[in-house]
Amino acid sequence: MASPTVSGPASPVDAALVAARAEALALHSPYLFLRELPLAAQQEQFGTGVAQRFGSGAHDEVLAMQGAAGQWLLQRLPWDSDYFGTPTYRLFSGLFGADADPAGLRMAATQLRETLHARGDYYAFSVVPAEDTALLQALTGGGWQLIETRLNFYCPVAEARLPEPAAVRLARPDEAAHIGRISAAARNVYDRFHADPWFGEARADAFLARYAEAATAGAYADAVLVPDEPGLPVDAFLAIGDTAATAQLPGTGHSRVLLTAVGPANRGWHLKLVAETVRRAAGLSLPYVLMTTQATNRAVFRTCEKLGFRLGSTTHVLACHNRW
Repeated sequence: MASPTVSGPASPVDAALVAARAEALALHSPYLFLRELPLAAQQEQFGTGVAQRFGSGAHDEVLAMQGAAGQWLLQRLPWDSDYFGTPTYRLFSGLFGADADPAGLRMAATQLRETLHARGDYYAFSVVPAEDTALLQALTGGGWQLIETRLNFYCPVAEARLPEPAAVRLARPDEAAHIGRISAAARNVYDRFHADPWFGEARADAFLARYAEAATAGAYADAVLVPDEPGLPVDAFLAIGDTAATAQLPGTGHSRVLLTAVGPANRGWHLKLVAETVRRAAGLSLPYVLMTTQATNRAVFRTCEKLGFRLGSTTHVLACHNRW
């Protein structure tokens, strides 16, 4: 998701809120709901973190909240829909005022599920900041289920504590199938795909393998790093996505760890691959590296502590579907 932009007129109070939260918006979370702002300002400036372009895509939908004053911002994901053979949606946000009635919001969330159900089979999910208790309560009260809790870390590149350089290289496109097998084998039962019974273990493994293959082949990622030590088999990888700074928020460019897996033949390489990701970001003059993991993943916490990552935010993944 693109970094959020800040634009448009704002009152002095709104401007102070924008300034106070800009770093969090840019670094710590894909989006952050600001209930202190009027609905129009939420939509214009912060709604989904991509509100400036939302609605312009062929698969974007803006749906009115039935029974509550507000809107749902929804996007159908074509690739996921084709892969799973089921229309798949991401709820980017629900936009409503700070005085919205909780009962009305729960009803609106229930009616959103009914709207999707009326179209046939579907699967929908949303990644919601922990701060947005109103939306979390509306969705869970409306039948959405909690799937995963994520911790979103960020590392100021200039302040990182890096070990000695490790030998790494870019994965070759002809290694895509091998990288996919590493991804499938390094199963994390708490990630979104494995934790959600809708997918099932086999489909979750296959999907993450396919994603890793596509990243290695040049789609979805700007780089995939693998170990490059003589005699050491490649049994680990780390996929990276780069985002340049936005004009409105200078200094917000970053590299994001998209997907990583470490097999038994490369024990200890998670730290090395993340450290080299930070070095790579420095070489690209990107000031931050972002990494998201499950709240259960203590191994990643240790990597973050050693390299100087900081906890930026907590988000919850919720989902709903009509295959019970």
